[in-house]
Amino acid sequence: MNPEAYLEEKGQLIDACLDRLLPDKAAYPQSLHEAMRYCLFAGGKRIRPALAFAAAEAVGGNPDLLVEEACALELIHTFTLIHDDLPAMDNDDFRRGMPSTHKVFGEAMAILAGDALQTEAFKILACGYTRGAHKAEHMVAIIKILAEASGSKGIVGGQVVDLESEGKTIAPDQLEYIHSHKTGSLIAASVIMGGILGGASPEQISHLRQYGECIGHAFQIVDDILDVEGSQETLGKSTGSDQKKRKATYPSIIGMDGAKKKGMEYYQRALDALQSFDDRADHLRKIALYITQRQK
Repeated sequence: MNPEAYLEEKGQLIDACLDRLLPDKAAYPQSLHEAMRYCLFAGGKRIRPALAFAAAEAVGGNPDLLVEEACALELIHTFTLIHDDLPAMDNDDFRRGMPSTHKVFGEAMAILAGDALQTEAFKILACGYTRGAHKAEHMVAIIKILAEASGSKGIVGGQVVDLESEGKTIAPDQLEYIHSHKTGSLIAASVIMGGILGGASPEQISHLRQYGECIGHAFQIVDDILDVEGSQETLGKSTGSDQKKRKATYPSIIGMDGAKKKGMEYYQRALDALQSFDDRADHLRKIALYITQRQK
């Protein structure tokens, strides 16, 4: 199965589960639940859940047993997008081809919708053991992993350094910190969580971590490139914003050619991390290629 078809199949599975797990948009308070669902179901490739499924497959696990846990990843991702778009943050008016959540529901409701999606994610993970699908120690492990990936040593920390670096000249290692935390931490966590729930050995988890970290870097580098070379129609969000805000990106620090070369280096390192895996890891390999070649 090609990566586009795989992402489409898993995306439909995730959307159906999310629709079941989240409160109906008519549930009180209606304004909050409408806002939560607005960005969540506005589209999106569901790459993070798909990576969790593919990691479970790579170690011989059954991906059907971690659908709800994969939904938690998408809830966290959407929460970060809503908050990232806020005027106090990146101040973006469009997301996934639609007006950003705060443009439709107001800033206060957008903040609260993001908060609610985040807490909903951890509620879902807390219920994993009670469903009888996973071992208690595995559930505790993935809750810890997702919390760390989302907090001050993950997405939030990366966002802080990103904001503080605007308009400044920073070193490449500081840019790498921003990328590995703001974007890469959740992508790596998705792969690791899938591996744990799939029954991976400690050695396999180590290799999956390397893969996830490398493909997380590659993902953000491609994002930086598309912000320069892409179009709003294709991407579903404003382009050129990095340059306007004088954000630190690979194209701005090492040039466009250097950024493209760096992205391919991370892609190759991701593949190298999977050398000990058989063809059950092919979906991870194909998703890595998709990430580096995507146009949106």
